[in-house]
Formats: sequence, C-alpha cells, structure tokens
Amino acid sequence: MDNAPDWLIAADSLFGMPFHFWTLQFFLVGAMVGSFLNVCIHRMPRDESVFNPPSHCPHCGYRIPWGLNIPIITWFWLRGRCRSCQTPISPRYVLIEILTAGAFVASWLVYGREQPGVAFAAAALLAIFIGSTVIDFEHIIIPDQFTLGGTVMGFLFSAFVPSLHGELTAALSLKKSGLGIAVGAGLVYLVLRGGKLLFGRQRIRLAPGSRIVFTETVLALPNGEQLPYEELFYRQADTVEFQAQRMELPDRGYTNQRVRIALRREPPLIEIGDEKLDASEVVHLEAITDEIICPREAMGLGDVKFMACIGAFLGWQATLFSFALSSMLGAVVGVSLIALGKKEWSGRLPFGPYIAVAATVWLFGGSQWAERWFSR
Repeated sequence: MDNAPDWLIAADSLFGMPFHFWTLQFFLVGAMVGSFLNVCIHRMPRDESVFNPPSHCPHCGYRIPWGLNIPIITWFWLRGRCRSCQTPISPRYVLIEILTAGAFVASWLVYGREQPGVAFAAAALLAIFIGSTVIDFEHIIIPDQFTLGGTVMGFLFSAFVPSLHGELTAALSLKKSGLGIAVGAGLVYLVLRGGKLLFGRQRIRLAPGSRIVFTETVLALPNGEQLPYEELFYRQADTVEFQAQRMELPDRGYTNQRVRIALRREPPLIEIGDEKLDASEVVHLEAITDEIICPREAMGLGDVKFMACIGAFLGWQATLFSFALSSMLGAVVGVSLIALGKKEWSGRLPFGPYIAVAATVWLFGGSQWAERWFSR
C-alpha cells in the first residue's frame, strides 16, 4: 500500500479530524440515505420518479416540509403519524433509516482506519442491498436502478479505490471488477437457463373467482404479486395457460374458455379456445380463474444483474462465495418452512435477499474465512 494515496491509508488524520468524528458522519449520512431508500422502495416498483413530486404523505398528499423530514427523529417526534391526516406511518420507514445508518457505521468501523475508500464503497453496496431486499420481498423484482446502476457504481469505485480489490493501480482493480461482473452474471445466467430446462412449469393456485390482469409488461396476480414478462416468457416455447371462467378484452368478452398465451413467438400469440389473436394488438386482458400454469425458473434476470453488481464491487471470488452461501441459506429456509407446514411460502420467497445476506457475510469477514478454509 506504499503507493496508495494517504487518504486511503490513514483515516485518523483524514482532513485533520478524529476517527469517531467520521463515525458520526457515517451515521448521519446513512440515516439520510435510508430516508431516500424509503422513497425508492415506495416509488420504483410503481415506475414513479424518486425526485418528483417531493416527499409527501401517500394518503392525504400533504407535502412534508424539511423540518418534518429529518430521518429517525421525525418519526418518533410525530409518534409514527402524518402531521396532517394523522394516518399511521409504517415503522418500516424508521427501521430502514436505522438499519442503513447502522450499516454505514459498520462499514466505517471495519474499514475506516486503514481503508477509508473501501468504507465508502461498502456503505454504498449495503445501501443497494437494503433497498433491493425490501423491494424483492414485496414485489419479487429488483429494479435495474439498483442492479445495473450498482454495477456501474461498483466499476467506478474500483477505478478510484483500487484497494477495494486489494490492488494498487486502477487498471488491475478494473480488471478484477470486470471479471467479477462476467463471472457473477454468467454463473447465475447458467443457473437460470438450467432451471428453465429442469423445473419446467408450475401451477399457481388462486382463490376461487380470482381476477388476473395482463398489462403491457407484467402479469398482475390478486395478491399484489407481479410477474414480469421478461421472466415468464424467457424462451420462445414459454407459455402461460389457464381456464378462464370469464375473460375481458377491450373490444370483446369470453366465458369458460381455455387460454394459452405465448409472447415470445413471432407474432406473439393468444389462443382463446379455437380462436387465435395477435397479442401485439391486445393492450389489456383481464380474466377470472382459479389457477394458472406458468414457466418455472430457478432464478430471475434480476438476480443475474444483482450478482453482476456484487462482482463489480467485490470481485469474482465474492460471487462464487455469495452464490454458494445463498443457495445453502435458501435450502435451509425452504426446508424449515416445509417442516413448519408452510410449503406454499417456500416457493414464493425471492432469491435476491439470500444473495444480499451472503455478500454481506463476505464483506464483513467471509473473504478471510474462505482464504483460511481453502489454504488448509
């Protein structure tokens, strides 16, 4: 590290301020980032701008002034309620702010004394993990803003903080970051393709008389879950099938018909009984059904991009470690849920949070553990 910039080595004298002055700054910045993550978590799945309109109550539209938008403090000051309409504000908001602030502090305490630049990178990656995990749990998607944006961010950090990959020069660090992107994305992509071949199709049972909606981009289920077309219709042969008790198109309706939808064909196809329609001409479709049959997959494209992001920050070894540990965590949780009689839950849990937990373990000591294990 002799050739590294001083600010990457001596944190105690960073800008002439004591170490724990920066600990406090990391906490404050982390709380503010957590507040912004709350906005992202609420708006990104709805395809809304995270900047406009400014912060407001989603119930009454009350625009929140800066004095009532202070992270952590404001929630407790207002006793978890909107100042205007008194509607309860979910404790999740303050918990995410506290969690993010804690993650930033942990990054600084672990890396700040010897590698301040790595502390900044670790804090940024953990913020991505927190936002992605909450959205993935609620919507079974990981927004590209986190995955692709995070991949670019990790690549840039690698250029400015070579010690992130244990290197002294930007060129070597960028090489490791690029390799991490390729290995991380490639590994999960192979699992995705293999899962398509091995697991085939799945039946999703719904409550009697459930309404499903095919929008321009997703299949919306009655429980709020959204299945993106890019994952449902991955191969040309992928189809969604169901028995429609009633189905409505913009210009016509059907009753008691077998429906088969294949959007990867050319032209994309909707079969309703013996009738065939060009799906590109159907902008909206709603149906009442008790069950749908969909392509099954081991992972989604969001997980592919998520692992690329991890590789950009942490390198290819971290992607292998994260994939192996996340698979074990997923298996343990799945078996535990089945043992508890919650088999239906095991198939609904997204894989992204397991990846995030595994990568966090790598970030806070997993790399050293792996080195000791394989050096035996």
